[in-house]
This record gives sequence, C-alpha cells and structure tokens, in this order.
Amino acid sequence: MEVRIEQYTDLYKQPVIDLIVNIQREEFRIPITPEEQPDLQQIPDFYQKDNGNFWLAVDNGSVAGTIALLDIGNGQGALRKMFVGKNYRGKEHGVGQLLLNTLLRWAQQKGYTKIYLGTTEKFLAAHRFYEKNNFAAVAIKDLPDSFPRMAVDVKFYRYEFQS
Repeated sequence: MEVRIEQYTDLYKQPVIDLIVNIQREEFRIPITPEEQPDLQQIPDFYQKDNGNFWLAVDNGSVAGTIALLDIGNGQGALRKMFVGKNYRGKEHGVGQLLLNTLLRWAQQKGYTKIYLGTTEKFLAAHRFYEKNNFAAVAIKDLPDSFPRMAVDVKFYRYEFQS
C-alpha cells in the first residue's frame, strides 16, 4: 500500500461519489443519495474556490479517502466530506491522519483561524479522532452563521490555530 494525497480533479469524480455514498448508505445506514449531495457533482466549483480545497488519498489509482475544506469567510473554514475506505482506517494505515494533516497545513498557510465541522452521532470513531487532534466540541449556538449545517449533523467541533 502506497497512499499519497492529491488535490481533487474530475478524473476521480465517480470514484469519490462511490466511496462517499457507499460509506454513508452501507456502513452507517444514512439514507442519502448522490443527488441529495449536489456538492459532489461540482467539487471544483463548490470546494476548490476562495481558500478552500478538496483532497484525495489515492492508493494505486484507487480513491482510499477524501477530505474537503470549505471557505466560509472571516478566516474560518468548514471541514467536510472526510471519508476513509474501510480497508484504510486505523492508526496502522494513517490515511485519515494524512488527510487531516494536509487540510490543517493548507488552512494554516491560507491564514485560517478556525475550522469547524459537524458529524452525526453514529460516527463515534470520528469523534475520538477529532478530539485526539485538538478539535473541541462546541454547541450549535457557537457555530458561525456562515457554517453550512447538514440535517444529519448533531455534534460539532472547532479547531483553533495558535497565533
């Protein structure tokens, strides 16, 4: 296994959709379709603008994971679409950590001060992962107005860069 992190290109459009929707539907039983996620149909226009971006973990031409940073203004971002394929999860592979490190490095270089994210109650391993990486739980009322809240998200986190 030789995973590398790349910026998204439309060459990977269908594999990205397949990975994300499969994890949402099959593993976590979230009844969502690709059509209900229009951002997946237009990743460059949705994520790769302003100071946002979308990255892939690629192993031998296959998409192993994804992560996105949506620029929500005022030096703040929303971490979105973090998904890692079942065979690439865990410390021994480090794919999630590679993706998150890439996003945080980019955000710091672009002058972000805070990164927010929302997740479902079902993603317990994700909660532990974010907490281990210095994301602190925040109340809904503490989210910026520009934060794009998803209907399924019930738990929210904030990462603050040290100045």
